[in-house]
Amino acid sequence: MFSESENLVPTEEVQCEEKKDSKALIVIGWFSIGMAVAALGIYIGAELRNRYKFKKRTPYDFYANAGESQASEFGVGV
Repeated sequence: MFSESENLVPTEEVQCEEKKDSKALIVIGWFSIGMAVAALGIYIGAELRNRYKFKKRTPYDFYANAGESQASEFGVGV
């Protein structure tokens, strides 16, 4: 009825498919690692820039908008 040769896949084809799958997973893994490193670098860079800008403030910077004529309670409806 059934012969074993009909149901079996040659081992060379199986090994080739496994290599393709593993290469694809390796590429996806390295790409995701690269994206994580890039995102972390952007986050750290933004934090360092904000800290640097905060240190460069002078006492006059805290009162820079003190003389503005606009009311800070816009939309109160009094």
